[in-house]
Amino acid sequence: MGRLTTHVLDTASGLPAAGLTARLVRIGPDGDATPIKTVVTNDDGRVDAPILDGDAMTVGTYELRFEAGSYLRAAGHALPEPAFLDVIPIRFGIADPGRHYHVPLLLSPYGYSTYRGS
Repeated sequence: MGRLTTHVLDTASGLPAAGLTARLVRIGPDGDATPIKTVVTNDDGRVDAPILDGDAMTVGTYELRFEAGSYLRAAGHALPEPAFLDVIPIRFGIADPGRHYHVPLLLSPYGYSTYRGS
């Protein structure tokens, strides 16, 4: 059964990014964004349940919008105003809804990276 998951690590502190809000939207053919779900990471930087699974997993283009600025401030990182990174959008496609799509985020106040995880 397919599912969508995420894991966020705060590379500046070397800890999981607990309490980070992420919003999943579906991107339509004309570029419009339809909100699907809002999740918050747990103490391990993960979400307690898949963001999408079962019948909710459909072929299409999606975007996870990680609210990095809010998280970094709450975690005690000193940020300028405005922050260099505030909302980090990661756009990706689901081509096979029967597969596991894992979208991890490695985060610091001035950079981030992602990859297709397992």
